Amino acid sequence: MKAEEIKSLFESFESIAIDYEGVECWSARELYPLLGYARWDRFKDVLVRAKESCENAGEKTSNHFADAGKMVSVGSGAERQIDDVMLTRYACYLVAQNGDPRKPEIAFAQNYFAVQTRRAELVHQRLLDYERVQARAKLADTEHTLSGVLYERGVDAKGFALIRAKGDQALFGINTAMMKRRVGAPDKRPLADFLSTLAIKAKDFAAEMTSVNVQQKDLRGQVKIEREHIDNNSAVREMLLRRDIRPESLPPAEDIKKVERRLKADEKKILSQKKK
Repeated sequence: MKAEEIKSLFESFESIAIDYEGVECWSARELYPLLGYARWDRFKDVLVRAKESCENAGEKTSNHFADAGKMVSVGSGAERQIDDVMLTRYACYLVAQNGDPRKPEIAFAQNYFAVQTRRAELVHQRLLDYERVQARAKLADTEHTLSGVLYERGVDAKGFALIRAKGDQALFGINTAMMKRRVGAPDKRPLADFLSTLAIKAKDFAAEMTSVNVQQKDLRGQVKIEREHIDNNSAVREMLLRRDIRPESLPPAEDIKKVERRLKADEKKILSQKKK
């Protein structure tokens, strides 16, 4: 295809994208002419095959293909409603994959929606990575504050480490060393660096409660504070178990340091592109 044709199709696909119930979608009625189809009846067969592909991929069809009505003019100012389907970006990709590959418009759409769908996946993954990094930073801040509170109440660094270990035992049902082996964390690295976002937030919640209660109850000494921290972690564990979540069984996560480096590298790449 010529550059002019590619630019024209790109602009056409972008121009008919709409917000449908908070999701970026395309009207099948507006899309099918852009894909080189002259008749709706012929295009409906493509929609059927695309829905089958969606089901085969393990996706819920209704999340990507939403039946909708569309009002069209029939002359003399009168209108009537015709069937339409609102397609997500992923649904559009499947439609293109099931279209007539001999049509240049289909070839363009296959690549256009493949790139855009991949971009959406990358954005989603980056958001998940960012959330985990933020959760890890929050836990570090919480534990730093807690260590300061405990130091004022007669607990030194060694005592804080023991209290934290007791908290891990109460939260995960196994000791820190065993939990490290389960998630593949090296002995000299913090367990939290290899935990899932949910597990990190669970530790943070328990530590926050300990920090608050130690001050409100004016607890002093390692024994009383240790009991408080165990109780708080046990409470968080019980809450998770009631929701059928076993914190020790949550899947291990990528080394947080690698995630941080990847996010920073992406930021540098974006900045360098903006300067060009």
